Amino acid sequence: MTLYQGMEKTELLLKGAGKFGISLTQNQEGKFFKYMELLKEWNSKVNLTSIEEDNDIILKHFIDSLSIMPCIKTYIDSIKNKNISLIDVGTGAGFPGIPVKIAYNEINMVLLDSLSKRIKFLNEVISQLGLEGIKSVHSRAEDSGMNVEYREKFDISVARAVSSLPVLLEYCLPFVKVEGLFIAMKGSDATEIDTCKNALDILGGKIEEVINFQLPFSDIKRNIIIIKKFRHTSSKYPRKAGKPSKEPLL
Repeated sequence: MTLYQGMEKTELLLKGAGKFGISLTQNQEGKFFKYMELLKEWNSKVNLTSIEEDNDIILKHFIDSLSIMPCIKTYIDSIKNKNISLIDVGTGAGFPGIPVKIAYNEINMVLLDSLSKRIKFLNEVISQLGLEGIKSVHSRAEDSGMNVEYREKFDISVARAVSSLPVLLEYCLPFVKVEGLFIAMKGSDATEIDTCKNALDILGGKIEEVINFQLPFSDIKRNIIIIKKFRHTSSKYPRKAGKPSKEPLL
């Protein structure tokens, strides 16, 4: 048994969050556990996640989502503005967006997903947890990235998706303001960074940092890739729905 699997749930959540500099209040702790209840309840009817054990949900969804908080806090400190905007592209069941929102309420957040059943779940979570300054949007990234309401309107975009980095760059960078960040959350393999130079050049981004780490109390490896946007993205991008994944900017 891996260490985290034998830990008590509250201890795992609090200590895991603490590893990333986050001290959760009792109220925040309660919201995480309510979120977990809703996730398990809805997952029995709607396929939201293959991760079903409590401690696995806490570590692989909640703590994993919170691993980007140090990056977000560094950015907030650099621009000296606590009220930043963030869009979570392809959020699925709300990761990393909802855990980040619970941990740092000042963020104005949009959760973007292309499946209506996930949006219904997200709306229920937002309502049940009493979250404010957050909304879910039913749309494909290729469509919203061209929408003037969302295009280059966010300080940070994040994605915790399985798509390759060149594809994620085309999905996510169009949402980001110049001087803002795209934070890509990836698994143990960061070799695809070598394939994204052309996409970065075309879309106006540059890799600032790659952070390799292990999730607390486990041997699970992760990579966070931080991309800074240094110029406006051409109005040609993102291309029409389906095109970025079929023909990546390699």
